[in-house]
Amino acid sequence: MTRYYLDRIRHVDPLLHAVIEVNLDALCEARRLDALRGTRGPLHGMPVLLEDLVETADRMHTRAGSLALVGLRPTADATVAARLREAGAVILGKTNLSEWAGGMSLVHHAGWSARGGQTRNPYKLDRSPNEFSSGTGAAVAANLAVAGIGTEANGSILDPSSANCLVGLKPMVGLVGRGGVIPGVPSQDSVGPMARTVRDTAVMLGVLAGPDARDPATRAGRGHWHRDYTRFLDADGLRGARIGVPRTVYFGYDWHADEIAERAIADLSRAGATVIDPADIPTAERLEDLPSSMVVQAYEIKKALNGYLAAAPGRHPRSLPELIEFNREHAGRELRYVQQDGLEFVEELDFGDREYREALDTNHRLSRAEGIDSVLREHRLDALVMPPSGPPAKIDLIRGDAHSGGSSTPAALAGYPAVSVPAGFAFGLPVGLTFMGTAWSEPTLLRLAYAYEQATRVRRPPAYRGPDVGF
Repeated sequence: MTRYYLDRIRHVDPLLHAVIEVNLDALCEARRLDALRGTRGPLHGMPVLLEDLVETADRMHTRAGSLALVGLRPTADATVAARLREAGAVILGKTNLSEWAGGMSLVHHAGWSARGGQTRNPYKLDRSPNEFSSGTGAAVAANLAVAGIGTEANGSILDPSSANCLVGLKPMVGLVGRGGVIPGVPSQDSVGPMARTVRDTAVMLGVLAGPDARDPATRAGRGHWHRDYTRFLDADGLRGARIGVPRTVYFGYDWHADEIAERAIADLSRAGATVIDPADIPTAERLEDLPSSMVVQAYEIKKALNGYLAAAPGRHPRSLPELIEFNREHAGRELRYVQQDGLEFVEELDFGDREYREALDTNHRLSRAEGIDSVLREHRLDALVMPPSGPPAKIDLIRGDAHSGGSSTPAALAGYPAVSVPAGFAFGLPVGLTFMGTAWSEPTLLRLAYAYEQATRVRRPPAYRGPDVGF
């Protein structure tokens, strides 16, 4: 199986630029697993791909898509990489991403990094793969691995899953350990699976979930981990479920996404769900333009990145100012298309601990008790559904991608789980459906997503179409 996927990467990835590096030891690892008596775990022999933020203590590099980390030498696997190996997975390679998890620039350049170039969408090669887990999305959609690992602060698992016709799960912050993953916004950062089916996603989550001595956030997960999430899957799982449709903010930004979402809502009803429509998040409009969100992101990115660079072994920039200076010195490659105004903006801001704590409390209050939990409680809902984003836009390296809306912000600010499932196509371009729930509701979300997937069976393989006239 590993040889099959390596051959696919060799023949298909030149169209996509999704795999940034192949593990030179993958075949040796696969042979070692083949020689074992019995199975190592639920992923025995399954080739998986990791985003280029996930450290591995092998011959592969971990660079966040940047040339600045060429000297980074991790001394241990990230917790998620170690869990995958323990479960018998073969780590096939690393995937491209938006450089520095999209924090490089204030302009949207999904899937571009100086290290990996521009990742393309396998459904139409001139289209964006969406958000910074773009390489994992494009690679798994193109069947370059059984599944992959993405990361998300706000939409970066959900949106590329939608754009690449995948199932993507953003876990509750604290369910999956982030030790050894290059940080972004720790109060929002999640590491989660991206796969072609809900079942594969559930299998992956069972491997990944659990405590992590390197991630204090996982202390809150005690009692919420499950070793086997497939036991929650039920093809009849929508019958009797109560699903809310939050229309304010999350509908109306793209008529293609709306049309597909309306069909999906009808499918939910036919499968036995009670649909409450509308069931608006009371704070939806405030969440989309929240000053406290900017304070939290700037404070956390600056602190987390400075801490990571200072502690990471090897020869590389040791701070955010040094990273910014490196990029200026290598502007011909680092800043050819993407400016570093995002990094510079974060470096220039200086918020105190008290201002940050007040901002974080505001984010949590408006997104949790007064937001998601409020509407779920009012209507006695199991989950909310909305389109993650519109059909993927055309890649534009000069001006940046147009990004049509999105529904990830409430779960991002709350740290709550959400899952995206394929829902339809607009002119051959995929659009998904997001199921969003309260804290630690992954079992419920997977049950609903699986029942929807089995009732609709929307997904189809990519066509690798080139540019054409019109949409």
